[in-house]
Amino acid sequence: MASPLTQDPHSVRSGDREKVLEVAIGREVRSYRKQQEITVAELAGLTGLSIGMLSKIENGNTSPSLTTLQTLANALSVPLTSFFRRFEEQREAVHTKSGKGVELERGGTRANHQYNLLGHIGANASGVMVEPYLITLSEESDVFPTFQHGGIETIYMLEGEVDYRHGENVHALKPGDTLFFDADAPHGPERLVKLPARYLSIISYPQTQ
Repeated sequence: MASPLTQDPHSVRSGDREKVLEVAIGREVRSYRKQQEITVAELAGLTGLSIGMLSKIENGNTSPSLTTLQTLANALSVPLTSFFRRFEEQREAVHTKSGKGVELERGGTRANHQYNLLGHIGANASGVMVEPYLITLSEESDVFPTFQHGGIETIYMLEGEVDYRHGENVHALKPGDTLFFDADAPHGPERLVKLPARYLSIISYPQTQ
């Protein structure tokens, strides 16, 4: 049985700018408190604020005054402006037009394996790096079922048919099929059943500092 999802993909955040600011401040307060291994009760003792008020602040359920924020900043030994860091961060989006993906040579690529990188966002607040590729295998494409790298990979078959190996197993992929796997195991197209073959490959892995 699949584990229940912990995040609602259809959830929405309030469009109200003040509410978003409250949530951003609350996350920063909680983050700094945990970094210093201070409990909510201990922070309450340092600031004179009630545990209930601190809980509301950390959960973004109240709008703290500047005096309260300054008190928290002093107790946590951080600049007042650090509480606004996530709110002020720029959120990026990359729009790649059809046929305009960056074609590149990926490590281990064999003859006529065409890789088009569909977009890239560098260091970001999520802590996760994601590389989306459109891969095309032509009539002359070689097979090389031994790619191996860190992270999680998702393949979505668009066209053609491929027998795709992951570890000891081989999966027959047809248009509309999805393969989601740990990329640390040896994997790759083992048999090109129907060509040309095209599929999306989305690789995600932890962001390193």
